[in-house]
Amino acid sequence: MAKDVKPTRKNLMAIEDRIELSERGHGTLEKKRDGLIMEFMDILDKAQDVRGDLADDYEQAQKKINMARAMEGDVAVRGAAAALEEHPEITTESKNIMGVVVPQIESSRVSKSLDQRGYGVLGTSARIDEAAEAYEDLLESIILAAEVETAMKKMLKEIETTKRRVNALEFKLLPELYESQEYIEQKLEEQEREEIFRLKKIKEKKEQEEADERDAEDADEEEPEQTAASGVPGDD
Repeated sequence: MAKDVKPTRKNLMAIEDRIELSERGHGTLEKKRDGLIMEFMDILDKAQDVRGDLADDYEQAQKKINMARAMEGDVAVRGAAAALEEHPEITTESKNIMGVVVPQIESSRVSKSLDQRGYGVLGTSARIDEAAEAYEDLLESIILAAEVETAMKKMLKEIETTKRRVNALEFKLLPELYESQEYIEQKLEEQEREEIFRLKKIKEKKEQEEADERDAEDADEEEPEQTAASGVPGDD
């Protein structure tokens, strides 16, 4: 790349401006990358807790539903599930974390009281109530896990993008700009030395010409004097 740039002072100034801008951008991106990593680690810790809770809630829900099926039968369990009239509602918003837009999921009508589940209290047993409550807790964990996992994936993607930009500046663009800067500076120094040498030669030539002119003038002035001194005397 360096040899493709014309070694002029204008290009040197342009490259120096690009270097300054790239260095500032590199520093900003490094700070962003480090900030994103810190935020990602916080989300990762939360995600690990959520995953653990989700696994526990799933295991608990499976135990409760299996117990309800064993005690009440599949027909009773399915009938209680079909009686549900108010289904959960989910709304999504967004929040900004270090320039990354991540989802924020809000849920409603997930956890319900006995009279909100649609089936008659007298027609079902506590086993079905426990299974319903366990699955409500599981759904809450799933919603939270979806929010955290999505945020984590978006953060990770942005970290990778930022890292690629940092590396591109650090290992490609900036080295090429430094190389071009050094190349132009060397060429300008060579041109300056050549110009100084040329001017020196011109000065020496001019001084030599002036010296030759002075010698010629001195010779012209001495010639009449010598002629007069050696002239033939006239007849008496």
